[in-house]
Amino acid sequence: MSANFFVEEKFNGITYDDRQLEYKEFEECIFTDCDFRTCSFQSVAFIDCTFFNCNFQDARINYVSLRGVWFNGCNFTSVNFAMTDQVIYEFHFKDCLLDYAKFYALKLKKMQFINCSMLSVDFMSSDLTEALFDNCNLRRAVFSETNLTKADLSTSYDYALDLDKNKVKKAVFSTDGLKGLLEKYQLVIK
Repeated sequence: MSANFFVEEKFNGITYDDRQLEYKEFEECIFTDCDFRTCSFQSVAFIDCTFFNCNFQDARINYVSLRGVWFNGCNFTSVNFAMTDQVIYEFHFKDCLLDYAKFYALKLKKMQFINCSMLSVDFMSSDLTEALFDNCNLRRAVFSETNLTKADLSTSYDYALDLDKNKVKKAVFSTDGLKGLLEKYQLVIK
């Protein structure tokens, strides 16, 4: 097995430097308490991997493949996902900090965001068909020309989105969330 391909390995408490992960592939690996802040993810593939309490804040997630990946308790503050490899990808977030992250124009069908802080996240022109936003803070999140068809935001809060500028057919919202759907009309709702 080459040093560029890792299967079923565990990585704990490692601080990765700028180019340490370039051109590597990880399959069914587990990363715990790792620091990726200074990494450049050039041509890196993560397949069926799980990350626990890892720090990606301000990392450059460029040309990385994420297939069957779960992020748990990770920090993605200000990370731009727009350059991720969009061929056969699937990734999800649970208990993560995603404030100021950018998902501009990505196809994120059936994506799961569970109990995440998502302040000022950019979902402009993204496809979030059937996505799940379970108990997420979406304060100042940007939804514009976003496809939210069949998305579930029923347990999330603090969002505001313009129904005229987004596709929301069969999307699920709670009655508490109606205020965010009508915000542009400047109505007083009691």
